[in-house]
Amino acid sequence: MSVKEDIHSQIVGGLADATFPIETPEKLLAAFPAGADTTCKSGDVSVTAGEAGGLLTAEDFPFKNATEVADIIVERAGL
Repeated sequence: MSVKEDIHSQIVGGLADATFPIETPEKLLAAFPAGADTTCKSGDVSVTAGEAGGLLTAEDFPFKNATEVADIIVERAGL
């Protein structure tokens, strides 16, 4: 599994219990198990939910599902 696939999978897993749609950045961070401190790690690459949230814009919301969140984050992070 590539780093991109691994991080993507961890983001989706971290949002498994989230209620969608998620309409604001604050609600998205709150949906992760450890909030902004939730960390996804693969090899030497790690990213917190707080760091990943910095890659999103107001126009990205609302999110309909966890896969949509993960797709945008890994694409913008250049993983």
